[in-house]
Amino acid sequence: MRNVDMSLVDNSNIVVSNDPIEVLRYHEAQSQLWISNARFNIVPAGRRSGKTEIVGKRKVILRALRGTANYPQRFFIGAPTRDQAKRIYWGDLKRMVPRRLLSGEPRESSLILPLINGNEIHVLGMDKPERIEGTPWDGGVLDEYGNMKSSTWPEHVRPALSSPGRLGWCDFIGVPEGRNHYFELEQAAKRLQAECLKKGIKSEWNVSWWPSSDILPASEIEAAKRDLDELTFMQEYEGSFVNFSGLAYYNFNENLHLAKLQYNPNEILIFTFDFNISPGVCPVIQMQDLPHPSKNFGIGIIGEAFINRFSNTLRICDRLIQLYGNHQGPIFCYGDATGGAEGSAKVLGSDWQLIKQKLWTHFGKDQVEFRVPNANPRERDRINSVNSRLYTFSKEIYMMMDPEKAPETIKDFAGTVLQADGKGKVDKLLDRKRGHITDAIGYFTHREWPVKKVYQESGQTFWQ
Repeated sequence: MRNVDMSLVDNSNIVVSNDPIEVLRYHEAQSQLWISNARFNIVPAGRRSGKTEIVGKRKVILRALRGTANYPQRFFIGAPTRDQAKRIYWGDLKRMVPRRLLSGEPRESSLILPLINGNEIHVLGMDKPERIEGTPWDGGVLDEYGNMKSSTWPEHVRPALSSPGRLGWCDFIGVPEGRNHYFELEQAAKRLQAECLKKGIKSEWNVSWWPSSDILPASEIEAAKRDLDELTFMQEYEGSFVNFSGLAYYNFNENLHLAKLQYNPNEILIFTFDFNISPGVCPVIQMQDLPHPSKNFGIGIIGEAFINRFSNTLRICDRLIQLYGNHQGPIFCYGDATGGAEGSAKVLGSDWQLIKQKLWTHFGKDQVEFRVPNANPRERDRINSVNSRLYTFSKEIYMMMDPEKAPETIKDFAGTVLQADGKGKVDKLLDRKRGHITDAIGYFTHREWPVKKVYQESGQTFWQ
């Protein structure tokens, strides 16, 4: 097997540049991670802290190009979905590996980079973790591991790294996601590290961590504090495994978030749908200058359609028309991308088709616009986006509600609780009425103020 001259690609000096794209900055913990010889590394560092650029890209490239085995080696980079893996990694990998070090054209359909030494780098989506099964692997990276299925590592990836004489490596990177399987893996790794240290033997596991504030400029950290609530900031930028328990909307405070709000029939009106039968709900929102104690331009929940039992999509639309049928301004519709699993949609068509038919018939197509994504965000991300509108780390309020016009909304914020395991899932079995209105609001807030931005390729070359 052909070895690659590593002088062509290996440059241990990470330079600081004024280039507009994000470049790597030297950091002691990053340096220790770079030279770690542990078989498994866990890196729950904060957003935009360099972990993807160092571990996810450069480490995999170098291991693949070095060609230390006498047989073709296969390396993987996995993200929660194939689209996400392709968006973050594929373009940068092709840019970072010089064309002269490839044995052929990058395989666009299968996302495989073939190298001149016979090795391959595969970019994979872990929404179907069985993709990694069948043939052995020599190493790889699981990015945003906390967003993957809990079975991904123990049932699929770990066995694929255990071929005799091969014994592949794996690094786990990504921001913490509550106290889920990522947290449990990190805790287990720390225990194994401590046991090995006590016995004076080398540990297969290593945990590395550093906050985003060590890498990003202070202005960016302050901007994040203005956008996010305290717990979400701790998770996203400090890499903390936050124990999400108790009330789902822990930032809601009746003394801060209730006020008489204004309705303007000529401004944009927002309907945001969560499809359910008992109750059927649709909170109504209008952006406005919020009164004291906020004094910010923000989300005003000025009303709600709420039908306690035996609701359906058409009944909710009728209620909205009853309340706001004379509205003159634009109407934007947000909500659950999947539609409802029960109700009128079974017989008459999808929920969104029913809404379009009803609202377009009354208001006209030119007045009603639909802003519904192809897929829903994760529940935890929706909750975080709502909490970050309620009360930011910088003590700013960007959401208020009218107690007279939105009484069920207030009950939902005050009464929606999380399951007791600390992973951040809403407990909808405790009170089946609760959690639906706030779900609907979360579809809107996540669409307009997502906590997790859409991460694209960085545009870096290997040496930046």
